[in-house]
Amino acid sequence: MLTFLVSLISVAGLAQTQEMVQLKTADLNLNGTLTLPDGATGRVPVLLLIAGSGATDRDGNNPIPAGQMGSVKANSYKLLADSLSKAGVAVLRYDKRGVGTSKLLNMNEASLTFDTYIEDAVGWIKQLRNDKRFSNVGIVGHSEGSLIGMVAARQAKADVFVSLAGPGDDICEKLKTQVGKQLPDESKQEVFRALDSLKGGHTLRKLPTPYAPVRQLFRPSVQPYLISWMKYNPAAQLKLLTIPVLIIQGMRDVQVSVKDAELLKAARPSARIKLFEAMSHGLKDVRTDSMQEAITSYNEPGGPLTAGLAAEIAHFIKG
Repeated sequence: MLTFLVSLISVAGLAQTQEMVQLKTADLNLNGTLTLPDGATGRVPVLLLIAGSGATDRDGNNPIPAGQMGSVKANSYKLLADSLSKAGVAVLRYDKRGVGTSKLLNMNEASLTFDTYIEDAVGWIKQLRNDKRFSNVGIVGHSEGSLIGMVAARQAKADVFVSLAGPGDDICEKLKTQVGKQLPDESKQEVFRALDSLKGGHTLRKLPTPYAPVRQLFRPSVQPYLISWMKYNPAAQLKLLTIPVLIIQGMRDVQVSVKDAELLKAARPSARIKLFEAMSHGLKDVRTDSMQEAITSYNEPGGPLTAGLAAEIAHFIKG
């Protein structure tokens, strides 16, 4: 059940209203924010914003201390919701299971699978579908959330789907590309063999490489999640959708490339594709495609979104 709590907040100057919302699941409550266009007459379109990988909250931030690997404090999802509401589109964004206010004490990481995230997204879509304020329900999936959104869109019969910086190949190949850039050849081959083993459905008896961030990636409690994730190929899943699709990609994204967008487009030739020349993975403009500048942009909460991003998405769902 989607519960609209008593907290109703009018945000001055943003032409919007925010409602704190909750989705009750079998084992915990997921919490989020529904941003509504202020003063709208009649029903409006609504988008479910599905976050990317890691401990990402409803604002698009990761609580890792700034400066450490993986730290994100860019407010990208909050800024996107604000901009879309000004364009007449409602947005529901939520703390992922195990993140922010959507967690329980002593949650078991090993019990989390990719399918759990899909089930959560399906639950939100169904509740939005039952809300008479909305004319149609779309999904915007960012990064890992793109693949989650593809599957959930089909299962819950969403009206439109937007892939925002979504990978075009499976996560096994994507991790080989990303991790391989950081390792010497000997360690690289060890990691590749470990990834292939996980893709085959086998947990690892020995963790590869002494490089600490890679060992953290393969920790035993997260291996079941990786195995469940590797079952899904984005291009294959996109082919199964019969609804309108928009593919958005930044050309200075150091985590997901234009090639990924092209793979998705090839899988779904009827999809619209939009490339933003200076956009990073954090949905903000950067001057170069260096990793260091990308990390800096991930920790600039006051920095603006890429110009035209929200307008492109709003035009698509309204159309």
